[in-house]
Amino acid sequence: MRIITGSARGIRLETLEGDKTRPTAERVKEAIFSMIQFDLTDAFVLDLFAGSGQMGLEALSRGAEKAHLVDNSAKAVEIIKKNAQKTHLFERCRVVTGDFADFLRSANGKYKYDFVFLDPPYGSGMLKASLERIAEYDILSDGAWIICEDETDDVFCGNAALADKYNIEKQNRYGRVYITVLSRKD
Repeated sequence: MRIITGSARGIRLETLEGDKTRPTAERVKEAIFSMIQFDLTDAFVLDLFAGSGQMGLEALSRGAEKAHLVDNSAKAVEIIKKNAQKTHLFERCRVVTGDFADFLRSANGKYKYDFVFLDPPYGSGMLKASLERIAEYDILSDGAWIICEDETDDVFCGNAALADKYNIEKQNRYGRVYITVLSRKD
């Protein structure tokens, strides 16, 4: 796994051993960044289930101004910090060890993100739960995009009330992975 392009192009990233984290495949990451590449300059990014930090670090490498990288695993956070230092992007990061729900609550009214990357463990219910909280809290800038990675095309898990709070901007399938790009309805 590596940074694809930008200031840290080609730098290999570390990841946790074992199956605790599931890094985004390189072709999926490339597809995501092809969608948003022209909107990244000076953006503020949240990588909520950061794992190795690759999505947030890729965004920074491509011109995002700053990023918050959050993971509940202390071991993952150690890896994220190493990767941020290795890519020389550490100064533009805030790396947080903590639960996604607690972080979103604490960010409410304090931060406005332009892009939010959501890639929690598949089948955990955390994708739907994070979308519920994002809809509840004031953390998105005008025109912000939420980029969800999941093994199903229904990021709302059949919850029509939650689906009514978002616009589906794009959705594509890459093998067994679906990328769904959302914006919040006003």
